[in-house]
Amino acid sequence: MLNPYQEAEVFNLCYRFYTQYYADTNPRSIILGINPGRFGGGLTGIPFTDPIKLQTICGVENDLSKKVELSADFIYLMIKAYGGPSRFYQNFYFSSVSPLGFTKEGKNLNYYDDKKLTERLTPFILSCISQQLLFGINTKTAYCLGEGENYKFLSKLNAEHHFFENIIPLAHPRFIMQYKRKSVNQYIDAYMKAFN
Repeated sequence: MLNPYQEAEVFNLCYRFYTQYYADTNPRSIILGINPGRFGGGLTGIPFTDPIKLQTICGVENDLSKKVELSADFIYLMIKAYGGPSRFYQNFYFSSVSPLGFTKEGKNLNYYDDKKLTERLTPFILSCISQQLLFGINTKTAYCLGEGENYKFLSKLNAEHHFFENIIPLAHPRFIMQYKRKSVNQYIDAYMKAFN
């Protein structure tokens, strides 16, 4: 299990990041990924943000190992197209269906890749979504990163618990950067269109 929040340094980085970008009462739309990965949110505690982007783009200096994460590469290109971190984070809040990440045999494991893991995690996932909605999240529209299993699972939970009026699926950044890199600009346009 990847739980970076147990590390004092990571907790401090999160405090600095969220104080910088979220110290207000603006309602925000939620964007839900799958679960944190080893080189992004699983390391920094901030979804889709690797240590390099956290320091060079978000202005939060850190001593974490400077590793690049593919998903973070796409997300911060998209954030730049939106108008930069200050404007983006004023309107959106990133999280994941499972705020904790997982690895198996040294590789990232998605919460839905193991049926027993999914079943055991579901009460925790429901609790985390409910708690985050108390942050003042706009429940009219949520965005789901991942048009396959993540969207399917989140849609099923939403049908049962009515968290959001509408869930819009978007291609997952990892999929884009790994298989559709030549089409990055089209995917950024698709994100912008969905957000507007």
